[in-house]
Amino acid sequence: MKQTDKTLLEQMAITESDAEYRKSLLSFSAADVEWLVRCRPVIEMKIETLVDEFYAIQAGIPEVALLIDDADDMLGGLRDTQRNYILDLFSGRYDLDYISNRLRIGLVHKLIGVEPRLYLSAIHALKWLLAKLINEAFSEDSSRQAILTALDKILFFDITLVFETYIRSLISEIEVEKDKTETYARTLEIKVRERTQQLEELARRDPLTGLLNTRFLSETLEQIIKRAQRRAEPVTFVYFDIDDFKKINDIEGHQRGDEVLRLIGDIIKNISRDEDRCFRYGGDEFCIILPNCREEQASEIYVRRFNEVIGEYRQDITLSIGIFQTGPGHYDEPDVVIRCADRKMYEAKRAAKSAR
Repeated sequence: MKQTDKTLLEQMAITESDAEYRKSLLSFSAADVEWLVRCRPVIEMKIETLVDEFYAIQAGIPEVALLIDDADDMLGGLRDTQRNYILDLFSGRYDLDYISNRLRIGLVHKLIGVEPRLYLSAIHALKWLLAKLINEAFSEDSSRQAILTALDKILFFDITLVFETYIRSLISEIEVEKDKTETYARTLEIKVRERTQQLEELARRDPLTGLLNTRFLSETLEQIIKRAQRRAEPVTFVYFDIDDFKKINDIEGHQRGDEVLRLIGDIIKNISRDEDRCFRYGGDEFCIILPNCREEQASEIYVRRFNEVIGEYRQDITLSIGIFQTGPGHYDEPDVVIRCADRKMYEAKRAAKSAR
């Protein structure tokens, strides 16, 4: 059951035995009950005067006056509530229903903004009015003192109940705010983590082509080679650059050169597999790591297929490509793999120039 579905008694775990224990702590006995009941007829005769005098005192307190000012309906309801409360004090029935009403009074006072100091002030005023009436109605000192003592006990009993609801309400508010703060902190943490991941991803990417940059090339290649070793799989590294790219920049301008680089980057992303890692090495040079791929397969993808696709956009662009495979028989270090692919790329470039 949700906490909000429980009664105030259930929320505060107040049972009949607990109620009796609370009374015993204040030495509130059956004799006290008898004295209060004995006083009830006197209270009933003067109840309207008591309520009038009580609210006359309350109206003189600015904070209370603000709560009830120009609110006839509210004041009427408060008068009825106060009348019933005073009569309950002398009813002789201080059971769970009585306690539930006291708890509800505390909750209502908290909800409408009556601070504890104002509640205590009101109790003090009520006690003063009741004591004055009792002193006038009972001439015998022993009877008068017994009733006043019993009244003190039941008012203290009520005050403890009301203040427990105040405290519980404050704790609930703190818990709600704590939950909000924790939720906000978790949300903020998620956003920071997502933003950090985005920034890390941006840091890994070449802003012009969207390919990975060379900062993580060696690290990524080393991880892929180690994974390939465990699986006894080949790894192929492709290294290529754009032939005579400087001429494109010199003749067509750097903006057009950037467009060509973006085009190459888009083609690489489109023809690569999901597991491939594609890098812009710098300038007009690019690298691709192909896990579980042989050199002849890479040649099929990045020589024949690449040239076919790029030819659809520009016939005058050619690439020099170097392909190097490591594993599964022997695995080279990452720097060796890069250097060998780079050498093959320059060999392809020299061969292409010699053939012209």
